[in-house]
Amino acid sequence: MSRSIVTIDGHSFEVDLAWLSDGASEISVRQGDQTRTVVIPGVELPPDQMEWVIIDGRPYELVFDEDLRWVKGQGGIHRIEISDRDQAVTRPKSGSGRVKAPIPGLIVRVVVEVDQHVELGQPIAVLEAMKMENEIRAPCAGTVSKIHVQPGKGVLKGELVAEITP
Repeated sequence: MSRSIVTIDGHSFEVDLAWLSDGASEISVRQGDQTRTVVIPGVELPPDQMEWVIIDGRPYELVFDEDLRWVKGQGGIHRIEISDRDQAVTRPKSGSGRVKAPIPGLIVRVVVEVDQHVELGQPIAVLEAMKMENEIRAPCAGTVSKIHVQPGKGVLKGELVAEITP
């Protein structure tokens, strides 16, 4: 069992991870008194080629770009990071100020302005993809220095949405 820190949209949780069997694709994730079973189809694939993860029987789509990992669920797209607890404790944490589109879609609205202060995980823009609205969130706290998109315009996966100066 390994102790890790899972960060979802800027909120960190200390969890214990354990493979349920050798070479299998199931992991037990325990936080406090709650335990979840996570099934990773295609566990033999490189991480950037995995497309789904199943948590307690419910499927969630995985979205990757060069810098970030995302999980897509019913509530939209959520940035996720997993780090070894011991490494995280000894290493300072900072996110890039480059806000990128996690998937292709249409920008519905931009909810920040240039020179506005934002917090880690705060919504920057809303992107519509496959008839679902997804919030694109700040990867770090700081000041919005540039906005590269506008409502009604399409974006490609990985396209720069905004820049934040930490």
